[in-house]
Amino acid sequence: MTYVFYVLAGALGGILAGMGMGGGTLTLPILVLFLGVGQLAAQFANLIAFLPSGAGALLLHAKNGLLEFDGIWKLLVPAIAGCAACSYFAAGIDGGALRKLFGGFLIVVAVASLFTKTLKKSCKKT
Repeated sequence: MTYVFYVLAGALGGILAGMGMGGGTLTLPILVLFLGVGQLAAQFANLIAFLPSGAGALLLHAKNGLLEFDGIWKLLVPAIAGCAACSYFAAGIDGGALRKLFGGFLIVVAVASLFTKTLKKSCKKT
């Protein structure tokens, strides 16, 4: 029966990823809080799941001519460096601390999202 919950969590994360939201935003808490997976293992699973969905999205955007290459190195180099640094950091800390950091990140994203939507609505009214 647990297998069914893993499949449902993966499907839900895939649906969110397909809609443009980070599938890990939902998949990670489901894996950690409800299915008892360790934080590092859940983050690894999320990264592995991102590879095919990211590749599929890249191919689809390329097919539709939606890719822009101007300034790509200005984004790509710091993103790769940040990924490497944070992966090194995450591997060296306790899973509980990592869980708290991720929870704090989700709260910041939620507040920022709420503020952005509120700001957009108020700008449209003026």
